[in-house]
Amino acid sequence: MSANMHRSVTACVGLVLSLAAAATPADELAELRQRLDAQEQKIRILERKLELNEEAAKAAVPNTPVVRASPQQGFRIQSADGANVARLRGTLHFDGRYFPDDITPATADTWILRRVRPTLEGTFNSIYDFRFTPDFAGGRTIILDAFVAARLKPWAVVTAGKFKVPVGLERLVSANDLRFIERGLPTSLVPNRDLGLQLGGDLNGGVVNYSIGYFNGVSDGSSSDSNTPTADVENDTKGDWAARVFFQPFLNSDNFALRGLGFGVAGTYVNSTGSTTTTLLPGYRTPGQQTFFSYRGTTAASGTTPAVNGTIADGERVRWTPQAYYSLGSFSVLGEYVNVSQEVSRVTPTAGLRSDTLDNTAWQIQFAWFATGEDETFRGFTSQSVFDPSKGTWGAVELVARYHELDIDDDAFSGGTDSFANPASSASKASAWGLGVNWYLTQNYKWSLNYDVTSFEGGAVTGDRPDEKALFTRFAVGF
Repeated sequence: MSANMHRSVTACVGLVLSLAAAATPADELAELRQRLDAQEQKIRILERKLELNEEAAKAAVPNTPVVRASPQQGFRIQSADGANVARLRGTLHFDGRYFPDDITPATADTWILRRVRPTLEGTFNSIYDFRFTPDFAGGRTIILDAFVAARLKPWAVVTAGKFKVPVGLERLVSANDLRFIERGLPTSLVPNRDLGLQLGGDLNGGVVNYSIGYFNGVSDGSSSDSNTPTADVENDTKGDWAARVFFQPFLNSDNFALRGLGFGVAGTYVNSTGSTTTTLLPGYRTPGQQTFFSYRGTTAASGTTPAVNGTIADGERVRWTPQAYYSLGSFSVLGEYVNVSQEVSRVTPTAGLRSDTLDNTAWQIQFAWFATGEDETFRGFTSQSVFDPSKGTWGAVELVARYHELDIDDDAFSGGTDSFANPASSASKASAWGLGVNWYLTQNYKWSLNYDVTSFEGGAVTGDRPDEKALFTRFAVGF
């Protein structure tokens, strides 16, 4: 635009000079030349001012922050180039529990705040990530996640802090993306969150994902905030090694029917010894969050009755879990198997030192189907509509079903009163089936209803523990 203006002015000047030379005296021609030169100088000054303004506007853009909000990524503020980002996210789960059975205490029928988790996370210089998530549910305050990560290469991501140990498949699903209100029984055998250092990443564009890390170590199904005697501190002298590799061989295939297939294997290893005060052993819960198995604990001396030691971890603990996931259109299936091989010991007055290696196993298969046609994915989904009766839209509806089991090694109950677990109070097996519906009124608001029935082998003074029947509901907000 400035160059065209300059050429036009020059042409006009030339034309006027030609006419003036033919029709005016020399002094008038000189005066006219001076006026035209002055006008041309003013035009050049204006052109330069416009150029300076354009340069200043371009220089200001990279320094202008961008504020955004989206259903998937919450509220965020970022630099214009996207290299530096801070996000505010949150999870709120309000649950109702009702047990129409003959075994669960009436006090278990309750409303609870299951999760109250604000999250601050972000990225610096497009490479360095961080996350901080406290949890205020359950009448206590804990630090759920607190880590930093450096994405040096797609195949080299270094993570340090407190985060999920990369083992269980359903455990790695975020709480907002769970198909059922409570995770399945296999999750009871794998670690949850722990403090450690991990190397991981993607190979071949995500076809292969791997993780390997060293952690403080936690009991089955537990997090480091439950460690004793001090939360978030190593509770023995040995840490856990954890590793996982997961394959999505058809991720970039032209065959859409196979793109949603993924499978892998994960595991942990530690060699450690507990004590009568810190046994390093877990208890296991039903889908209704009621304890159905625990190892024998230490009993104190009373009168002429001597103290009796409980069962402790004493040696190697090896977890391993093959796992798979598949989705096609509005249908998905998730399956996993977990085996925990744990060396234990117990000192009793009659048998002395008893030692054994116990193998506890669990597995599940879980189905999900969007009746409203949305695509199923391992993490998250995109709703086709929101609940708005005035517009005739009703949100997304998902139907879910699963079957799962947890089987305790029979050797845990052998030896009578010298056994590692009491068969009169701890069941040797739990088998459960469940049905549910998830109604996504918006991308961020979900109402869920689940019904679970759990049957037991043993766990009573005579015969089997009665079935647990649990009806759950959840009002969930996640962003």
